[in-house]
Amino acid sequence: MAFLLRRCSKLSLRNAFMKTHSDSAARLRILPSTSCMFDEAVEIKLSGLTPQQHVQLQSNLRDDKGVVFKATATYQADEKGEVDLSRHPSLGGTYTGVEPMGLFWSMRPDVPHSKLVKRDASSPVHYHIEASSGGEVLAKETNERHFTCPGVRRAPVSEGRIRGTLFTPPGEGPFPAIVDLYTLGGILCEPRAALLASKGFVVLALALYGYQDMPKKVDKIELEYFEEAVIFLQNLPEVKKTGIGIVSISKSGEIALAMASFLPNVKATVCLNGGIANVVFPLHYKDIIFPPLTAHQERITVTKSGILDIRDALEDPMAKENRASLIPIERASCNFLFVVSEDDRNWNSAYYAEQACKILKEHGKTNCEVVSYPNAGHFLEVPYMPHYPSGVHAAVGQVVAFGGETKVHADAQVDTWRRVQEFFRKHLQCPDGPLKSAL
Repeated sequence: MAFLLRRCSKLSLRNAFMKTHSDSAARLRILPSTSCMFDEAVEIKLSGLTPQQHVQLQSNLRDDKGVVFKATATYQADEKGEVDLSRHPSLGGTYTGVEPMGLFWSMRPDVPHSKLVKRDASSPVHYHIEASSGGEVLAKETNERHFTCPGVRRAPVSEGRIRGTLFTPPGEGPFPAIVDLYTLGGILCEPRAALLASKGFVVLALALYGYQDMPKKVDKIELEYFEEAVIFLQNLPEVKKTGIGIVSISKSGEIALAMASFLPNVKATVCLNGGIANVVFPLHYKDIIFPPLTAHQERITVTKSGILDIRDALEDPMAKENRASLIPIERASCNFLFVVSEDDRNWNSAYYAEQACKILKEHGKTNCEVVSYPNAGHFLEVPYMPHYPSGVHAAVGQVVAFGGETKVHADAQVDTWRRVQEFFRKHLQCPDGPLKSAL
């Protein structure tokens, strides 16, 4: 009994010194709400501190592969004992300066070379934000960030050969439609498609290969598969019959260009750091075969950190001997938006976009727009998605550099997202404006 009394006494004494955030006067607020759309900025404010007090803020999340992403920042409270991320600068951490959304875009993975994975975009991502000082947790809050606004419907698609996920806005429509293509490796990526559906588009996130019952490996790409996807979309009763859009990134860029060149119902095509010639696998359409460009291993260099730089590995698609691999975009009648990053280390996407517009102009076409971002990297994702500067390349099988300075890249993602929406609204006949979030 005496032992138990002594133990209880020690526990009571220890608990007296273990002050938790519930005992603190500090308050952490996320405004205008703790629940919002993924592409929306929020305000983070901390009050109830001692004037001039130093405080550490940390954000973290766990993605669908179990990888933890974190960001940190140190702030000093003002004379009122407040910290406002929209007014006060971070003094150190994963970012510095006045950055209202720094705790989101500056996140880094605990597993090196990892990309944030979100398989089912109908559920939100939870960002846990914590304020501490001197090792003591002062306040906590969670920001629930959604990819779909209320009423958006998500439906798996298994129609003929087509595999993917269909996102449909609330209401009867008809709505403009978009095919969302991701990159090499057959990954089905839903976040961008879900967000576009929340803006008033019917969007099919289309798998390339290796998804569900699709072949895990392929030795060729058939454009007929993508033609089936276009026909599938056009036949949906909630889809406008005025033509579809395509949004693509990286390897899927040349597929998007081929779709625009050979399929009549394509009206608007977005290529994010894409190519203009076929790579990796032969591309087939009916009796036409586009061989892949040759890659030269001797052109691959190694960065100071030991990561491969493959930017110049491919042959020039404009060289006479490589013209068979070049996608004949002069055949296309749709409008093009090429978005390129000047620090793209995957390949020279800025050069490819320049050459694409040159080809179109030589054929009397002015349906091409190029937007370029100095110091941004290859993977331009939706706003506030963590930067992905390096990772395992599906074709190379090793870690390669994708490039980009984190802050500049984050700004490029926000601007790209705005431009992509404006482009599709202009060219897919969208007079009614985006849906309003009710979160």
